[in-house]
Amino acid sequence: MQLLIDRIRAEGKVLPGDIIKVDGFLNHRVDTALLSQLADEFAKHFPIDKLTMVLTAEASGIALATICAEKYGVPLLFAKKAKSDNIEGGLYQSDVFSYTYKKKVTYIISQEWLHADDHVLIIDDFMAKGNAMQGLVDLVNAAGATLEGIGIAIEKGFQEGGDRFRNIGVPYHALAVIDKVEDGKLIFRGEE
Repeated sequence: MQLLIDRIRAEGKVLPGDIIKVDGFLNHRVDTALLSQLADEFAKHFPIDKLTMVLTAEASGIALATICAEKYGVPLLFAKKAKSDNIEGGLYQSDVFSYTYKKKVTYIISQEWLHADDHVLIIDDFMAKGNAMQGLVDLVNAAGATLEGIGIAIEKGFQEGGDRFRNIGVPYHALAVIDKVEDGKLIFRGEE
């Protein structure tokens, strides 16, 4: 999606470790008009009429996933990274290694909110190695729900997480795929 690529080029920064910083519009300070356009783009790639919910992980994907859920007329469910006193009853859990935080985290979802008859679209801001995404897929599978697809705003194509899901046949779409970083410059898929 050229609009997103242009915005990444204009405002994004490459930090040490090939961290792509886009917190001025995507995942800290949020440009809701841009996110609305991203949601419209995802709607072209997934069976929105089948969905019963949008799922994401706490915390940086919540803004984009919320706008998607609102546009698609379904609830948003996000996997929490810590059990709180307000979660009762059974839980679905998945342990993942977080590339961002360089540690293991446990995603949890109350069994009250995810069921076998749900049709789920996972939405997130970034795809790197795919560990966090696999954790969300595992939660959907644990509930016996149907995964309708995975939508990602920015994929780090050089870290192979997106290929992991493409290769197993999961409906997957990333709006901007960064194939490599050279001397602090981002090279997007299709540019070479």
